Amino acid sequence: MAIAVYPGSFDPFTFGHLDIAIRAAKMFDTVHVVVVHNPNKKPRFSAAARVAMISEVLENQPGNFVINSFDTGLLVDYCKTVNADALVKGIRSTVDLDYELPMAQVNRDLSGIETVFIPGDPRTGFVSSSLVKQVADLGGDISKYVPEPVARKLLGK
Repeated sequence: MAIAVYPGSFDPFTFGHLDIAIRAAKMFDTVHVVVVHNPNKKPRFSAAARVAMISEVLENQPGNFVINSFDTGLLVDYCKTVNADALVKGIRSTVDLDYELPMAQVNRDLSGIETVFIPGDPRTGFVSSSLVKQVADLGGDISKYVPEPVARKLLGK
């Protein structure tokens, strides 16, 4: 059984994240979508709230998903605990690749785990969680960028 870990801050979970999760589920028997702590970001939602939103979004999607959070230690330690075969990372541009490639190399060096890069769909690849929050805060329509349960939470409804 092939297991992948798809980590991210997911604050909030966008259609781009959803696209990568569904595509990863076609390649792996189980995909752990893991909300991880990023010390460089100030999340709007708690890890538990993000896990709940992602669970709601993925509950009717094809694939076997496990939604979890992990906020201490190395991501490769989480991967070891679930016997993951690979990490999955979405790549929107060369900027993402420049950021993700060194981490993939260190993760492989530390644990032997491989990273699978999935290019973002051009229809959603330009969307970032930061941009979605900014548009929402300024009263813009975010329905094209995030699933309905996420939009509802972002807009406080």
